[in-house]
Parts: sequence; C-alpha cells; structure tokens
Amino acid sequence: MATTTTTTTTTTTTTKEVLIDLSPDIIQYTDGTVERLFGSPHVPPSPEDPTTGVSSKDTTISPLISARLYIPKLTHPTQTLPILVYYHCGGFCLESAFSFLHHRYINLLSAASGALVISVEYRLAPEHPLPAAYDDSWEALKWVCSHADLNQTHFEKDQWIANHGDFNRVYIGGDSAGANIAHNIALRAGSEPLPGNVKILGAILSHPYFWGSNPIGNEPKEDIEQSLSYRTWVFVYPTAAGGIDNPMINPLIDGAPSLSGLGCSKILICLAEKDELTGRGLVYAEKVKKSGWKGEVEVVEVEGEDHCFHIYDTETEKARNLIKRMANFISQ
Repeated sequence: MATTTTTTTTTTTTTKEVLIDLSPDIIQYTDGTVERLFGSPHVPPSPEDPTTGVSSKDTTISPLISARLYIPKLTHPTQTLPILVYYHCGGFCLESAFSFLHHRYINLLSAASGALVISVEYRLAPEHPLPAAYDDSWEALKWVCSHADLNQTHFEKDQWIANHGDFNRVYIGGDSAGANIAHNIALRAGSEPLPGNVKILGAILSHPYFWGSNPIGNEPKEDIEQSLSYRTWVFVYPTAAGGIDNPMINPLIDGAPSLSGLGCSKILICLAEKDELTGRGLVYAEKVKKSGWKGEVEVVEVEGEDHCFHIYDTETEKARNLIKRMANFISQ
C-alpha cells in the first residue's frame, strides 16, 4: 500500500505519495520523481591526483553513455598498459562513475595496477530500467575495443586508449551490481565477438550481486520477498522473465546459460565474511570451476568485513590489501 510523506515549510505544504520505498537507498514517488538517499557527491576529474599521480578525464561514448578515464604516470611516452573496463556499484539505481567514492577508489586501483581504467557511467533505474545498464556496459566495452581496429575510422579515437592501451591485456570488473554486470558481459563476450577480435583476459567480480528464490548461506530464510536484495531487483528490472530467478541475477538457476561459456581466461572473485551475498558468491565460484570452463578461478574472502568495505574506507589495512590483490591480478 502506498504511503505518504509530508514536507512543511513556513509558506507551503507539499504531499507526495510514495510508490516504492527502498529505504535507506531510494524512494520512488507516484509522480515519477525519485529520491536517492544513498550515494556520494560527484567530483571533477583530476589532471593529476595528488595522492596517486593518476590523471583522469571525462569522455562521451554515445549520446546515452559516458565514462571517466584514468591513466597512471607513464615510465616512457610509448608505454602500453593493461586496460580495465570498470562498472560501478549501487544496485543498478545508485552511485556514479563520477562520484567521490568511485573516483577515489579507481585512482588507487589504477595506480596500484598500472592500468588504464575506463569507468563506465551507465544509465540508472528506475528512470532507465534494466536491461539499459547491461546494454550500455556492452556498448562501452565495444567502444574501448574499437580502438584496437585500425580500420575503424567512423569515430574519433581517444588518444589515451589508442596510444597506451594493450589490447592483449583487457580486463572487465566491478563491485556488487557492477560485478553482476561484469559476469553478464563476460558471458556475452563468450558468444558474441568484440571489435578488433579483442579477447577479455580477465574479470574481477567483487562482492557480486547475485540472488535467487532458494536461500544460500546467510541469506534470509523467511520473508524472502521482503529482503532489500530481492526488492531491489524487482525495482530495477520489473519485466525480468522469472523475476528473482532470471539468469542475469541468478546464474545458478536451472536453465541459465552454462558458465563454461564465460568469455575470459581468468576470474578473481572477491568476497567479505559478513556480506549476505558471500554464500552465493562461493557457490558461484565452485559452479564455474565445475562447469567445464577452461580458465582459472581465484577466490579471496576477507574476514570480519562487509559488503564493498574497501570502497567506503580505502585506508584500512584490509582495504589496501584487497585493492593490492586486485592490482596484482591485473598486472601479472
């Protein structure tokens, strides 16, 4: 049942009817407006970050998609770097590639890994329900890979990518919803070619947002439909066939595309002990290993920490160690 919220000032009284309340994250009203309760402010790119020395800039990929690019300090003018196409967290409806939290985090990851990072600003639900974010993320990856095709002349190439990107070392990755996107992009890359015949070398799935109707680990066993993870998926993808058991949110469900089709050579899965998503993440890792997929699976579970802890506070020892683990996965 819809509820109401009333805001009173000295001159006016405004009543808005709530359509969907996903507090403490987001509220949608019946008039179509959305109130985002969680997130960090947008910050500009840095010509040279004072902490890491990483330079960043913003670019437009298409009328619907933009990105923030990061490049670490070069050792020589013709140096080539591994490429990471990154998808931010936020439940498909919050946060941004341009937010303070992600800007700080990607600066650190780019510096530690020596990677050229393209942090994708995909469209958010509910204004743009899924599969918009999946489509935008795939188009952004194709745009990056198009720089490897010398015959591509229909767009103005970004010089950082064209001059310094190593297309033999292309990675995708993300945290939470972004890790879900990375998984689905890896599956798509296993069956659909990328421009320049580029192959994804590795994928980083950090605290991946997977869910389903059959509880795993410490997921809620009762009132499953009232859990925030369940309700968020229905909110961001109301037309998903199968609902919470759609293969894009539940890759473990019978009938989901085989994980043997993942289009990359290695996967790093990062989990946290206190995160309710961890049990499903561990089962996912085992299912990948047993699927017949020929790649390498690496799993790290951080004791005593919760969901995406390394983004919210990058200065703790455990956060620094996890970022270093991701960086080593990219740079090795």
